[in-house]
Amino acid sequence: MTAAQAAGAPLVELVDAAVTYRRRGTTFTALHGVNLTIAPGERVGIVGGSGSGKTTMARLMLGLVRPAAGDVRFQGRSIVGLPERSRGWLRASASMVFQDPNSSLNPRLTLRGIVGEPLRSPVLRRSADLPTDPDEAAAAALSSVGLGAELLGSFPHQLSGGQRQRAAIARALVADPLFLVADEPVSALDVSVRAQVLNLLNAEVRERSLALALISHDLSVVRHMCERVVVVQAGRVVETGTVEEVLDSPRHDYTKALVDATLTL
Repeated sequence: MTAAQAAGAPLVELVDAAVTYRRRGTTFTALHGVNLTIAPGERVGIVGGSGSGKTTMARLMLGLVRPAAGDVRFQGRSIVGLPERSRGWLRASASMVFQDPNSSLNPRLTLRGIVGEPLRSPVLRRSADLPTDPDEAAAAALSSVGLGAELLGSFPHQLSGGQRQRAAIARALVADPLFLVADEPVSALDVSVRAQVLNLLNAEVRERSLALALISHDLSVVRHMCERVVVVQAGRVVETGTVEEVLDSPRHDYTKALVDATLTL
């Protein structure tokens, strides 16, 4: 048990959760009865090959996908079937950094609108801690990721790839969430800026004591950022444990293959 797990009740829970999709008239099961908990402040890596179900699991935890069976809970409350008008508290407490900032940032908005967008939440507007000046809040969020306030009026296409992903991180953090999902957050970036963005994200997560679900195919990234790792194969969790237990002494053949593939690259 990690220190984060010992601190209290789970923040996020998947309970026997299954997800199915229909493709070309047939039903495809993306997740099979998955059980997972993430404690407040705990950093969990979710790894597996392409099509293993990693991203589906991430989207499930944020209520972006509805399970065909089982339950999804945030702060002990089921989020399955909640209408959008009742999800404000979840949107204010959980956020996501997507893989490709080119598609996740609205090209019609400047950074002022993009980074400040989460602050429009009715739940946050009722909070006494909400900044009174949205521009000031957006500028502070940009500053926290190493971008200057002079970029507030810039459009995404005017930024480099690394700057766009930093802006996406700023947007995810501006409302001071409890839980962050990062889905392959640097795989779309040039190799020259990946380490910078990862180190920035790692520092922000640790400084803010955020719970993190990091989706990655790169085991070195998971080792650098996470305490615990979950291995997913064909929609099933096949191994879980501390990063050292799983990556240094894997038990499942699939995990061994992932580790061996990393070592031979």
